Amino acid sequence: MKTLAAARPAELDPSLLADSPRQREDFAHITAESRERPVGTSSVSPVRLRPRLLPLGAVATIAASAVVLSVLVGQGTGDTTSTPAATRPPSSTPATLNDRMELLGVAQAAETAAADGTYWQVTTRSENVDVVGERGRRYTLRSTSTEKWSVGVRSGTQSLMVSGLDARTAPRTAADMARWRDAGSPHQVEGQVKADSRLKVRFTVGAGRPMVMHTNMGNKIYALGPNNVSYHDLRALPTDTGTLRQELLRLYRQDGGADGRTAWMLRQIANLITMPVKPGTRAAAYRVLADLPDIRVEGPATDPLGRSGMAIILPVRATTVLGAVEQRLVVDPATGALLSDQSVLVEPSAVARDAGLKPGATVHYEATTQMEWAHRQITVPANAKEG
Repeated sequence: MKTLAAARPAELDPSLLADSPRQREDFAHITAESRERPVGTSSVSPVRLRPRLLPLGAVATIAASAVVLSVLVGQGTGDTTSTPAATRPPSSTPATLNDRMELLGVAQAAETAAADGTYWQVTTRSENVDVVGERGRRYTLRSTSTEKWSVGVRSGTQSLMVSGLDARTAPRTAADMARWRDAGSPHQVEGQVKADSRLKVRFTVGAGRPMVMHTNMGNKIYALGPNNVSYHDLRALPTDTGTLRQELLRLYRQDGGADGRTAWMLRQIANLITMPVKPGTRAAAYRVLADLPDIRVEGPATDPLGRSGMAIILPVRATTVLGAVEQRLVVDPATGALLSDQSVLVEPSAVARDAGLKPGATVHYEATTQMEWAHRQITVPANAKEG
């Protein structure tokens, strides 16, 4: 609990919000949903739909530049409700036998990963798209940053996450830049947290400051399902496909059966394949993935950084302030590496359409650019603030 309290920026202190039941409810909703974001990512909206690798036991926080405001959203205006996900043909077909065989090929490639080291280090590049401004004058912001997470697996080592490297928030397109300038080129702008929320979020346009956070708790270095786990726990995970599937199902039941089994399993597998597990466990995770019902495979596919791979699409959609989004992973079939985790807009809301967003737009991605063993801890920038 002390770790969680220390991770929370002052802007999220419940005592600083007006003490109304609705605002307390909104705050709880935000922190519950944002739990699936890495801690400390700069200049982004608090509500993110994709679970990524979480520091153990940590509740992901709103960036220091994004301040939650207890501002009432006008009632009865008709422009603040996200369009519900409509029934429409899927963007790709259900996984066929050939698709599943290709996934099994990915699993075989994953078995050749390096064995072991002192620090397991993952570097990601992320981008989030948010809509700001008033109706009729809305525009989109693009917030980008780099994150480095170095997990110490030996006795006496520490785990560090440095987020917000090269962080920058700016209008997304030339048209967005023009609207921003028409609004007076404000340094701080506001957007909605949720379509039906009374809270708004503030973004700071410009460069951000990196944040460093200590992410281990003793020998516990990751969250797996509902539990905090050690490196020993990770290395003890099964390398047999059937046994790993049963272990994940046990964790799913322990986690209360949240989110639907297929979606939950896909999320855990997406985490597992970027953890320092045995190569055999990583391969088994892909084989479990190949057997999941209702996943869709799309290939060849290109990730947001232009790298070629194959896309694995989640069988459910989520509704955000921008509308209905589809979650997809892009993996490299030659190496078994996770290239990116993306949220793609399939049914824009009125808010999104007002800002010019169209179906097919990637509104969030987190691309893995490096994943390897190292013998030295990462260097923390001198200007990094403690998270």
